[in-house]
Amino acid sequence: MSDSFTTRVLNITTGRSETVTDLTHDCEQFLREAAAGRDGLLNVFVPHATAGIAVLETGAGSDEDLLATLHTLLPADDRWRHRHGSPGHGRDHVLPAFVPPHATLPVIGGRLELGTWQSVCLVDTNQDNIDRQVRLSFLG
Repeated sequence: MSDSFTTRVLNITTGRSETVTDLTHDCEQFLREAAAGRDGLLNVFVPHATAGIAVLETGAGSDEDLLATLHTLLPADDRWRHRHGSPGHGRDHVLPAFVPPHATLPVIGGRLELGTWQSVCLVDTNQDNIDRQVRLSFLG
């Protein structure tokens, strides 16, 4: 049985272009307060139908590679049946099938257990909604 469940909502402004936003520092800051040195799980969830959470390397081009790959797999054109919003917006609603809206990560001794080059990122291709919420929840 867990000793605690703590949650916090981050408000993120992503802008009018496709973005990969690194949330690792926000996750670590949250865990310093919520985990207080305990083991457990961090769940990161974005409650939007057009954004996702990815664990990947950033800063060496992988974030741009991810956006380029998504552009190839999910082109922003008029093929989509879901047609409200910007042209090609229907692809944004398919994004969570490729980049899920959540990640659950191990926390050991109050610290996020990521690999050397891993970061927790918000992936947002929706140019119509620049304001996002991300829920961080610690169970430990």
